[in-house]
Amino acid sequence: MNIQVKQRIVLKIKRMGINGEGIGFYRKTLVFVPGALKGEEVLCQITSVRRNFVEARLLQIQKKSKFRVQPECGLYEVCGGCQLMHLRYDKQLDFKVDLLRQALKKYQPKGYESYEIRPTLGMQEPRYYRAKLQFQTRLKNGKVEAGLYAENSHHLVGIRDCLVQDQETQKVMNRISDLMTKHRIPVYDERKGQGVRTVMVRRARETGEVQIIFVTSRPVPLTALIKELIAEFPAIVTVAVNHHRSRSSEIYGEKTEIIWGEDRIQESVLDYHFALSPRAFYQLNPEQTEILYREAVKALDITGNEELIDAYCGVGTIGFAFAGKIKAVRGMDIIPEAIEDAKRNAANMGFENTYYEAGKAEEIIPKWYQDGYRADALVVDPPRTGLDTQLLDTILQYQPAKMVYVSCNVSTLARDLARLVEIYDVQYIQSVDMFPHTARTEAVVKLIRR
Repeated sequence: MNIQVKQRIVLKIKRMGINGEGIGFYRKTLVFVPGALKGEEVLCQITSVRRNFVEARLLQIQKKSKFRVQPECGLYEVCGGCQLMHLRYDKQLDFKVDLLRQALKKYQPKGYESYEIRPTLGMQEPRYYRAKLQFQTRLKNGKVEAGLYAENSHHLVGIRDCLVQDQETQKVMNRISDLMTKHRIPVYDERKGQGVRTVMVRRARETGEVQIIFVTSRPVPLTALIKELIAEFPAIVTVAVNHHRSRSSEIYGEKTEIIWGEDRIQESVLDYHFALSPRAFYQLNPEQTEILYREAVKALDITGNEELIDAYCGVGTIGFAFAGKIKAVRGMDIIPEAIEDAKRNAANMGFENTYYEAGKAEEIIPKWYQDGYRADALVVDPPRTGLDTQLLDTILQYQPAKMVYVSCNVSTLARDLARLVEIYDVQYIQSVDMFPHTARTEAVVKLIRR
């Protein structure tokens, strides 16, 4: 490969990659150029040379795509949280279908060329959609800043006005930063490993209730800060502290305690209401969650007599969409607080046909089957890492008649489908844009046992 770092080349962008970068070929070598769009001709500079590809920095656009737009966010190019804000939104939706096609081509589950991939369901207003933020904190020039790390770095980009973040949560976060400065709250230092390292703020779309978690490596004096904060923001219902003493990159430690207010906030989706404890998982985009869950219900095509397993159930939200329409729902999650939420939520809604257990799906499901339980249907909504290998083995062993896979990572979805199609036919894949302006999409896959 006769290409050198710092070399400048002119490149025609042929397509876009899974991270939203432009991809072209220079002397038959793949070149990845963040910020470039399909169809553009660009001048770029090589930044790294790898075995099978090179990476480059965009210097100049010599021929611009007609779908390129000016990003509205002033921090877009330094923050790293979004990757597609320079691409017109309708074309972002097309790109997310292509994301699925690229992942399928890489892992090649049997028959993938003929899969029906439906057009991405997008938002009418793709701004201010994130109902939850998790910002890291640092001390800079005597003031506390909160924001996100720039891509592939430990440089914190302070954020006080985010185009995709719920505006009320941003206001709360800005005030927390100011009050941490005022009250001299210790902020995390990587060398000392002490102080507040992350702040989570989540707001329920239905009720407007807000909950906050301070993630800290050691106890910090928060009483005065909380007193001022709740006086200014009466919507705050919960303030919690998560104790995270290790130096790992995990966001949370194991222990979370409520230090002010209620232990849950109230939210709703579709036609039911539920509670969320601070650590419990719920989708970041409440508006699109309605669409996502409707698609999951549609894909399962229920008759009313099903025994359903809701793997990775969280606080039970997907399962509740089915509970009033089928025989029974069983769910599990590794976060005990989420399971307690699920049990309480089911009781509050009057469901007597639900059962929840804390633990790993790959361990609990085989135990249920050993006890004589049999499921007719399965819904899985795993984290970005996809399905555990042991769980895949379990699914292929017990083979529920129908299955819906809700995925937030096209790569692990395609990888898992390569195993699942040993038993199941893929009826269709429905892309749902849960994360506008990013190179991520959610997908609902309908699977039927052959």
